[in-house]
Amino acid sequence: MPGERLDAEWVRSWWEHADAALTKLMRSFITRHGFPPDQNAVTLAADDSRQATDALVDLTPIPSDLTTLYWVISEASLPDVDNGYFIHSPSTVAGHFREYGPPSIDGEFALVFASDGGGHLFAIGDSGRVWRSTTASWFDDFEVAAASLQEFLEQLDRRITNQL
Repeated sequence: MPGERLDAEWVRSWWEHADAALTKLMRSFITRHGFPPDQNAVTLAADDSRQATDALVDLTPIPSDLTTLYWVISEASLPDVDNGYFIHSPSTVAGHFREYGPPSIDGEFALVFASDGGGHLFAIGDSGRVWRSTTASWFDDFEVAAASLQEFLEQLDRRITNQL
């Protein structure tokens, strides 16, 4: 995957599979866990999220794979997948960038675009790698979580389907 760019059709296919798996997971959730699930969804991009992506591109050097992702989906809220996973909207990413700036990760520019339920952050670097913070902080160390955004999404898909 490194060196290859994320394809919008692949992201659309990933969304379709994730959406179907989430639907199935939510149907069986209360039986498995004994309590109702929160709202779990991967939201397709609309005009307002595409405009927010354009504004993010104007604000900072956003990695191209993240732009591709945001042209297909605007965000994901998966509080019931493992300990929770959240792909932030482009407007949220822009706000966080303005407030915190880019995290310092192994000498490359990176942009925080997601988090988990424990407060750990996920950032994509200009190398295309996805990094995970070792603590719930913008300012501590980050470690490689995936070689690419596609690999990150594939891992997320496995986390959803492993709960079925």
